Amino acid sequence: MSLDVAIEKSKMSRATAGQGLVLHILDDHWYGRNKGMFLSTKDKALAVNKRLEQLMPLLTPLGIVLGFFLPFVFIHLRPLVPWLFGLLTLAGALRLRIAEFGNTISKPLPVLAFFLSSHVIMPLCALFASSLFFGDDPDTVAGYILLFAGPTAVSGFIWVSIFRGDRALSLTLILLATLLSPLVVPGTVSILIGAKVSMNMGSIAVSLVLMVVIPTIIGVTLNEVSRGQVPALICPYLDLVSKACIVLVIAANTSPVASRVRFNDSKIWKLAALCVLLSAGGFLISKFVAIAIRCSPAKSASLVFSGGMRNISAVTTIAIGFFPEAAALPALLGILFQQSISALMGKLLIRPLGPCTEIKKDH
Repeated sequence: MSLDVAIEKSKMSRATAGQGLVLHILDDHWYGRNKGMFLSTKDKALAVNKRLEQLMPLLTPLGIVLGFFLPFVFIHLRPLVPWLFGLLTLAGALRLRIAEFGNTISKPLPVLAFFLSSHVIMPLCALFASSLFFGDDPDTVAGYILLFAGPTAVSGFIWVSIFRGDRALSLTLILLATLLSPLVVPGTVSILIGAKVSMNMGSIAVSLVLMVVIPTIIGVTLNEVSRGQVPALICPYLDLVSKACIVLVIAANTSPVASRVRFNDSKIWKLAALCVLLSAGGFLISKFVAIAIRCSPAKSASLVFSGGMRNISAVTTIAIGFFPEAAALPALLGILFQQSISALMGKLLIRPLGPCTEIKKDH
């Protein structure tokens, strides 16, 4: 090879390398700009969702208001309620991990305490209190039992996070209560008042499977198979959709009974007062149970919110679809107060934990 040929090849090689470097820089520049755009969109979605979570005490009553004042609009959403609720359940289930479930279930005392307080003591309290005040109205009594037999609320995880509770325990309780709800909910209502109220237990169980269990299994599977990548990608946006679903589901469930509710009727105010008392009682009982089994502050916070909050949207959907209209009133009124009561009871019952607080090992 001559010297001139070697020099020419060297120049061409440098030119090619230079072009590659320029293209690489341009690609990085383009990717950086677009990455920034996508991150900006994601950050905005996260910021909006965080703000909406702070407004949860207002969002859920908003659905009630819309259903009462625009029933002719939202009644048409009734056929879509199972799908909307399934999407809502999927959004919450995408954060559930089997590993967290396994670690928590290996020390089952808090889990057993939750089911004792939430699905034995509270339904019995609801039966006793509602029978005392509304003993001549079995449909209303059934509504209270149904309300406090329902699974724990997925939104309880938000409050557990705010008060720095044990998030793994909270997610485990949500998963277990959700998966068992087709058995627990109709079974509890049937045992406590089944002979007095006409209801189709099989249809209730199937409805809960379709609205709650299947979306939960899909969400957990997507999270596990993708190793958290799918939730990281879509949850910031799906969370916003789920907030809209909450309002729409509540509005659609409210619309069928809107014309029959009279706020000048003293019975409505008695129903609301009992809802507040029983809801607050659920938090207190969960707190006493946590103290009795000597939970750490973090696990205590998880038990308080998991035991005190209910998936009222699911309960209302079941009540409207399978029970007389009077049975839906406790759940509809419970929606109005649940988030506000949660905020208040959290401040009263839970000792604030700092960001560096060590979670001690306990039961």
